[in-house]
Amino acid sequence: MLTYQAHFISELKKLLSEEIQRTGDTILMPNSAAIPDFSQYRYYIGMVQGLRRAVELCDEAEAIADGRDERG
Repeated sequence: MLTYQAHFISELKKLLSEEIQRTGDTILMPNSAAIPDFSQYRYYIGMVQGLRRAVELCDEAEAIADGRDERG
């Protein structure tokens, strides 16, 4: 059975991954009306980068909590 914290991290990473996929799909749509100009494109790319960084930080937090990282 997962602890609350492990379950929370798992669900958070799942939600982040789903949002990365949705945002990526928006970027890759042909002739996307959601991205009318380069500034909007940069915005969506920044969103994906930020979400990926959040997943990386979740992984780091898990490593620290599990004692696999020297910083914890």
